[in-house]
Amino acid sequence: MFKNGYFRWIICGLLFLAATVNYMDRQVISILKPMIISWPGWSELQYGHVISYFQLAYAGSMLFAGAMIDRIGIKKGFAFAILFWSLASMGHAISGAVASFIVFRVLLGLGEAANFPASVKTVAEWFPKRQRALATGIFNSGTNIGAFVTPFAVAWILRVLHSWRFSFIFTGTLDLCWLMLWLAIYRRPEEHPMVSKEELAYIRAEPEEHVEKTPWRSLFKFRQTWAFIIGKGMTDPIWWIWLFWVPGFLYTKFHVHINTMGLPLVVIYSMASVGSVGGGWLSAIFMKRGLSVNVSRKLAMLFCALCVMPVIVAATTPHLWTAVFLIGLACGAHQGWSANVYTLSSDMFPRRAVGSVVGIGGAAGGIGGFIMANYVGTVLNKNSSNYLPIFIVAGSIYLVALLIIHAMAPRLEPAQLDGK
Repeated sequence: MFKNGYFRWIICGLLFLAATVNYMDRQVISILKPMIISWPGWSELQYGHVISYFQLAYAGSMLFAGAMIDRIGIKKGFAFAILFWSLASMGHAISGAVASFIVFRVLLGLGEAANFPASVKTVAEWFPKRQRALATGIFNSGTNIGAFVTPFAVAWILRVLHSWRFSFIFTGTLDLCWLMLWLAIYRRPEEHPMVSKEELAYIRAEPEEHVEKTPWRSLFKFRQTWAFIIGKGMTDPIWWIWLFWVPGFLYTKFHVHINTMGLPLVVIYSMASVGSVGGGWLSAIFMKRGLSVNVSRKLAMLFCALCVMPVIVAATTPHLWTAVFLIGLACGAHQGWSANVYTLSSDMFPRRAVGSVVGIGGAAGGIGGFIMANYVGTVLNKNSSNYLPIFIVAGSIYLVALLIIHAMAPRLEPAQLDGK
């Protein structure tokens, strides 16, 4: 892993921490959900609306966030985004009504949309192609750390400070701490004093690309872009289900309260972390054994898609830990899938376009999440314990997405942006 130098893995660690604080900001609302829906004016449907507006803002911003990162650079773009979303996160502390929560969730979505385009572009900048899926899996596993640290942090804040408002202030403060680290540490590989000549040569082993910018609108004419859009648009909404509704599912079906929710979520998101790294590792192992990038990525994605399917049983089992294990397996499989889907962008597009492509795919995922959030809210508003139709969709959609991706990009051939 540390061949020819190690500093690129320090950068990967920074991205891991960014994903961690990013998901802590998102997860607070789901941990507080049992409390929130008991407030006047709130219900399952209102909660679904709040989540869906976050998704819509996230989707719209994703469309431009990647292009912004490509245009002004990773360091400045990432710094601006995390400053913006940290202030939005802390803004929740002055709200409480549905309308004000929607405003700050929209602002949070606008800022957080830059996280993954910036992170994936950073990986493309700092890692050779054969290590990108692994690096993506490592930084993406930070989402799981954020998701299972949050319930402990929220429970502690409620117990010690006796106010849900400090939960949002706490996560926003962590964002600002990360920002100071980022500004102090990040440089391009060619400019960083900690990068040896050997490590830089290893990072830049692939041929240098043209530096001309690629307008994001022009990317829609490529089948490769649409393959990535399908991969994100169909499966990202499933992750949002696990993130925003699993605490409510555990509370409704198994009477797991905020103070005791930590352990089940630790198990679920620990499995997700293993899957995140494992999915990237699996495709790397296939490539090391001589299989093509195309075959390696798709075999790893097929394995992940099959591992999600048993989650359907979790909706009907009477046993808490059976449900926890099946949801954890589905989360791990999703994260393994996601590590490979993200890497498809750098497999099929040059570095100069990766941020824009990831932004477009993220927008598709956000739009899918908006639709899914309203669907879930409507289903649960009719019957708050009826998770079966939701889990059926979650368990089956990955195989469908993989078939469509294969049909649109059968060989993962690079997009010819310059018409060559």
